[in-house]
Amino acid sequence: MIPLQDILPRRNPPIMTWILILINVMVFFYEISLSPLEREIFFRHWGFVPARFFDDYFSALIGEPAYRKYLSLITHLFIHGGWLHIIGNMWTLWIFGDNVEDRLGPFRFLLFYLLCGIFATLTHAIIYKDSVIPVVGASGAISAVMGAYFMMYPLARILVVFPIFFFPIFFEIPAFLYLGYWFLIQFYSGLFSLALPTSFGGVAWFAHIGGFLVGALTYRIFCKKRRFYLDEYCIFGSLFDIDKK
Repeated sequence: MIPLQDILPRRNPPIMTWILILINVMVFFYEISLSPLEREIFFRHWGFVPARFFDDYFSALIGEPAYRKYLSLITHLFIHGGWLHIIGNMWTLWIFGDNVEDRLGPFRFLLFYLLCGIFATLTHAIIYKDSVIPVVGASGAISAVMGAYFMMYPLARILVVFPIFFFPIFFEIPAFLYLGYWFLIQFYSGLFSLALPTSFGGVAWFAHIGGFLVGALTYRIFCKKRRFYLDEYCIFGSLFDIDKK
């Protein structure tokens, strides 16, 4: 299933979502202007390399400044490995980010996005702490946005397309079904990647899992107002203290 849009109005323009998409696109166009060798160096310098973060000897061996391993926790979120990578991530951010930003406000949304993105990447890095492969992409942070959306608007309708051979089938499903299905795919893909790394490698599944969970569990900390929202209460009201105003 490929999401096309959500059927949910917003109160305010998603300024920070637009800014994040713009920065990602600008960095990507800079990447494709580089030669293959320059691009590889760029990825290794500004992508997140788990071994560089956890192994001081490795960092000293490659002769990189110490600040870079910490700065890469942020910079890797704005680097993408190809057209499909950035289009998929930015499209997903556009669908789910605007309504989450609407509840959090632009600056809280940015803080939520960056902190959850860091946590998501560290989830992957703890499991693959000896990896020297750079981790790049915004998908960990976007997974957190999806986790927050899952909790905020479980009954919102998501328009999806399901291709059957060459015939696209369009239909709407509740957000909690689509996002729950998406999370299960990430979860089982992550488990299989541990058992069959050659078949499921190349994707930071555990960054997706960690991002989704931390977004779902912490979004209320970042909300600008604790108020009652019907969708949230209908499914999850029994699990949380809801302030009805």
